[in-house]
Amino acid sequence: MNIGILGAGTWGIAIARLLARAGNDVTVWSALPAEIDTLSATRRHPNLSAMVIPDSIRFVKEIEAACVHKELIVFAVPSVFVRSTAAAARPYLPNDQLIVDLAKGIEPQTLYSMSEVIRNELQKDGGHTALRLVALSGPTHAEEVAVDLPTTIVSASRNLQAAETVSNIFSTAAMRVYTNTDIFGVELCGAMKNIIALAVGISIGLGYGDNAKAALITRGMAEIARLGKAMGCQERTFYGLAGVGDLIVTATSVHSRNNRAGILIGKGYSADAAIAEIGMVVEGIHAIPAAMGLMERYHVEMPLVSAANAIIREGADPREIVGRLMCRENKNEALDF
Repeated sequence: MNIGILGAGTWGIAIARLLARAGNDVTVWSALPAEIDTLSATRRHPNLSAMVIPDSIRFVKEIEAACVHKELIVFAVPSVFVRSTAAAARPYLPNDQLIVDLAKGIEPQTLYSMSEVIRNELQKDGGHTALRLVALSGPTHAEEVAVDLPTTIVSASRNLQAAETVSNIFSTAAMRVYTNTDIFGVELCGAMKNIIALAVGISIGLGYGDNAKAALITRGMAEIARLGKAMGCQERTFYGLAGVGDLIVTATSVHSRNNRAGILIGKGYSADAAIAEIGMVVEGIHAIPAAMGLMERYHVEMPLVSAANAIIREGADPREIVGRLMCRENKNEALDF
């Protein structure tokens, strides 16, 4: 297929390599001209040192060149840039464009998922009424995908045929792609798990152990599922690859920016200082305002998300917040999901 990838971060480049090695014609665009120059000249990504970029991948500085006459468009920009990227791409995409979104987040102003942001922005011209939108999400660190370590992921769309088409395009000997029609449930998992991963990192930074880590992962997923069910998502989505699978890898892996940022915050860094130290976008921090908005809209209690908000956005003392969490009223676990 002729594929355009919008975004040249680690995930975008890892996916570009996977698709190119599967025989597709891949063009990559970045909003940063210097990034395009470096990638084109070196065939290396600075944060994926073990990976060589195939010579067949073409890098371009004009978004039009990555959009025109492409059978598939992949959004691989951070969530905060999805809307602006969609606006820039709009003039060059046909009415029925097949689009895959890799970004994980909820837009805080609208509380839209990333696929909803893309649809909303592209349809502002009165067209693009037959878009085929797919979210690709799951436990997938770019560092591992870039060197063909076995990985599983979920292709989610209300249009099952579109989900199956994307599953077939992305499936390789190293990438197994499942399908799911609960696209918003899959996208909600992708956004919310980053906040829980921050909380796990904070716990590690405070010096707490595996008991606390396991509790945060388990109860964190209970909170995410509680919100999702209130929003009409399918419960089984939260206990699949896009849910518990992605949460486990994000909350425990050395590759996780959210986990590493949380560790720094637990050690006393401010959120801004932690982001500067990581040197890349920390999606969980951006997701917190939207999570708080969804909690309020759907009247769902999420103590761990609220705790992360208090620490990261309000400057509360982490140890004091942990004390409050531990002293909450006892509950029946079977009834608190």
